[in-house]
Amino acid sequence: MGPTSAALAGRFRPVGAPAVPLEPLPPLFHRLNREHFEGALLREGRPLVDLRWSDGRLTRTAGLYRSGCRADGSDLCEIVLSRPLLEPLPRQATLSTLCHEMIHAWIDRVLGVREVHGPHFRSRMAAINAAQAEFAVSVRHTYPVPVEAARWIARCPRCGHTCAYRRRRSGLACRTCCERFHDGRWDASCLLVFESGVA
Repeated sequence: MGPTSAALAGRFRPVGAPAVPLEPLPPLFHRLNREHFEGALLREGRPLVDLRWSDGRLTRTAGLYRSGCRADGSDLCEIVLSRPLLEPLPRQATLSTLCHEMIHAWIDRVLGVREVHGPHFRSRMAAINAAQAEFAVSVRHTYPVPVEAARWIARCPRCGHTCAYRRRRSGLACRTCCERFHDGRWDASCLLVFESGVA
């Protein structure tokens, strides 16, 4: 497993301290590709995936791998790492996250298999973790995620129960009231009313 939140907490940049520039991803990619993927993520000397730091919007996960087609029909294959989550963490967090996403790219582009965290992923992850001790690749990260204040409060008009939401949702009903008054079936009389949660 990767480093825990508690283990990383003492290594954060102090509030107000100048930000350490993020490390360029291509040199890290080439090193990890050479050490753990036998160079398979290169074709004619070029990476099979695009690499980039997020523009600040990737805040719930440390990184992602995605592939498919862009709107213009061109090939999309990229690894994006979260600037907000990884910037204050030690270098090992970046290495672990990049390597995790590289495993996804390797499974997709080299093996041609569609899986998320299946047997191919877990096997490669175990081999990488056994081969080195600098960082640990895991299925899920335990890095601290900034908590965003709820923008909306959903209130049941029947029982008064409230629940916080980041965005408004339509058609949601109070489960407790639907179970109590309508045998567990959805009913419009139990629709939640959304109110602004911003003070």
